[in-house]
Amino acid sequence: MQVLRTPDERFAGLADWPYAPHYLQIKDADGTDLRLHYVDEGPRHGPVVLLMHGEPSWAYIYRMIIAALTAKGCRVLAPDLIGFGRSDKPAKRGDYTYERHVAWMSDWLTALELKAVTLFCQDWGGLIGLRLVAAFPGRFAGVVVGNTGLPTGTGFSEGFNAWLNFSQTVPQMPIGVIVNGGCTRDLSAEEIAAYDAPFPDEAYKEGARQFPTLVPVTPEHASVAENLAAWKVLEVFDKPFLTAFSDGDPVTKGGEAAFKARVPGANGQPHVILHGGHFLQEDSPAEIAALIGDMIARAKS
Repeated sequence: MQVLRTPDERFAGLADWPYAPHYLQIKDADGTDLRLHYVDEGPRHGPVVLLMHGEPSWAYIYRMIIAALTAKGCRVLAPDLIGFGRSDKPAKRGDYTYERHVAWMSDWLTALELKAVTLFCQDWGGLIGLRLVAAFPGRFAGVVVGNTGLPTGTGFSEGFNAWLNFSQTVPQMPIGVIVNGGCTRDLSAEEIAAYDAPFPDEAYKEGARQFPTLVPVTPEHASVAENLAAWKVLEVFDKPFLTAFSDGDPVTKGGEAAFKARVPGANGQPHVILHGGHFLQEDSPAEIAALIGDMIARAKS
């Protein structure tokens, strides 16, 4: 596997990003070493919060939420998926599969020996993060999901189809512009540049290109069976499970209903609809941090 690594200087001086990088080397099944980047902020023995980003963003999307949660005394971890942020980027699109991403993040989660984790996940952060919950339910204390899903061969919506077509045909993938377009507020030029930072040129964007094709929205897609198995675990998951979708995402609108109906831990939770587009972390960061903090506080009471 050929692997690209974004030069460190691309991340120098990013707006509102004071967080020191942490790295873990993981090994793919084919023997390739991959360096996975993550943020690890706050007191070491504080309540553990895991923030998982989606496509085509990186941990930067959680900068305001990290600050709010560490101020509450939480230990906050925000990894960059392989192919994104400061993590290594396989150069060939075929090297990116759903199951490889789950395996890579499973190795990271277990290597850090994370336990009693409260997860917030959005977009592909949910497709992967919920697979982690299903694989290691004992490591999680609670889950907050926003604008995500765990598809099992259905869900090919008009909004998703438009995104899929765009991602596969646009000559140059404008990462920062894509994120800005998925927010209800206008990002600053500096924020847009921060989303572009991990990708010096198109060669670094193969993961971002490939992700839309991997969502298992038809029966013919890979990972349908694995997601069906994961749902069986979620259907007996009785720890707090809160939905916090946004009011302005055409791709995932209404997706909270399946979780509320099928996950026992969702019963009686204070589910909310937040203001925002697809990238609700940019539109409602204070509200998301409060939801996570309140879930942890309720668990202590």
